[in-house]
Amino acid sequence: MSLRIYNTLSRALEPFAPLEPGHVRMYVCGMTIYDLCHIGHARMMMAFDVVQRWLKSSGYRVSYVRNITDIDDKIIQRALDRGITIRALTDEMVVAMHQDIDALGIERPSIEPRATEFVPQMLDLIAQLQAKGLAYQSSSGDVNYSVRKFPGYGKLSGKSLDELRAGERVAVQDGKQDPLDFVLWKAAKPTEPIDAKWDSAALGHPFGLGRPGWHIECSAMSCATLGESFDIHGGGADLQFPHHENEIAQSEGASGKPLARFWVHNGFVRVDNEKMSKSLGNFFTIREVLAQYEAETVRFFLLRTHYRSALNYSDAHLDDARSGLKRLYTALALIPGQASAAVDWSNAYALRFKAAMDEDFGTPEAIAVLFDLASELNRSKSVELAVLLKGLGDCLGLLQQEPTSYLQAGAGVSEERIAELIAERAAAKAAKDFARADAVRRELLGQGIVLKDSPAGTSWEVAQ
Repeated sequence: MSLRIYNTLSRALEPFAPLEPGHVRMYVCGMTIYDLCHIGHARMMMAFDVVQRWLKSSGYRVSYVRNITDIDDKIIQRALDRGITIRALTDEMVVAMHQDIDALGIERPSIEPRATEFVPQMLDLIAQLQAKGLAYQSSSGDVNYSVRKFPGYGKLSGKSLDELRAGERVAVQDGKQDPLDFVLWKAAKPTEPIDAKWDSAALGHPFGLGRPGWHIECSAMSCATLGESFDIHGGGADLQFPHHENEIAQSEGASGKPLARFWVHNGFVRVDNEKMSKSLGNFFTIREVLAQYEAETVRFFLLRTHYRSALNYSDAHLDDARSGLKRLYTALALIPGQASAAVDWSNAYALRFKAAMDEDFGTPEAIAVLFDLASELNRSKSVELAVLLKGLGDCLGLLQQEPTSYLQAGAGVSEERIAELIAERAAAKAAKDFARADAVRRELLGQGIVLKDSPAGTSWEVAQ
């Protein structure tokens, strides 16, 4: 089976083939960095981390661009509130973001452009749109996009202009010709700090002092890094409209070419049946979650739900993910010392795994294969299956730790003391003092240590 991806644009699963044979170009809308990332952001970045990992596992070269929005109203306000420059705030938040996603094993993109580094390209694009009659400067100084002059508007979201106009509740203001029009260049306000303003004249354009609108950023950055047309454009489901719809209008209005072949959107994270978001105040930062749960457990939790489905966040679900991951590591621990190796894709388990991932990156089904493989490994103690389990896990960024180290991590008692008590228990059993042997087991269990007897001896792990 060849890879099929659900395309939001066509609302169907479609066979995937890149525009350039062997090379996939993918752009994903990244973070607006005024605060720490929450678990909903992690879900988005994890979804496309898996996409790019599987594309590489499938033999493609991948150019993966995920942008950073480092100028907008919230960033300006947060910098003012803290009494620091915009750059100082955004540099701090970029470092924090990288620390958090590195902990989760989310690989860095090939290119990570910052919006403030591409303002000249944004102005060039705005000028192209103006020359084609798709943009105009209002009496307020803003430059706006004329939505009704782009005939394809609404094709991604499925919204017609009449439906959008009927639902419009914002009066025409600031010189807009139509309430549906959106801003490309925001005229500077006297109250805004100097580092939130660009002189368009110094960059060869007559739009005055100001800054770019949000939507134009991604059109300019994707074109500059990947070209006018590329293979995959991704982001959260909340970006489908208006952000991605507006990107299409801008980019295709300027170039006359399709912006992206596939549009891919991940589902929301929900808490108590509401979308997790900062505006609702029901979010958990990645750091808060990692203070309670080991990073690979969080990764496993995120991957057990298909990327397009809503993900329900709760401690109970994370606890269950921790137990499931432990089952896989327990199987690997039976055959110590196995390093990752090239996957034998002719193996029946590997073929099932590949079929799952080739059907729109089906991680839940792929993880089910890992559990089946672990069960067989528990029975057979096969070195080949241990290597395969680790190799397939690697495709998802899982099972990267040494199994015994993983199972023993977080012990509240020293390894030396555990070894002493295991030796004492062995001596008691040899002397047929089973009461003392049981007492040692209970003592260790009370400290969160589980003993496991086998023909090879006694091992231990940390209890859940």
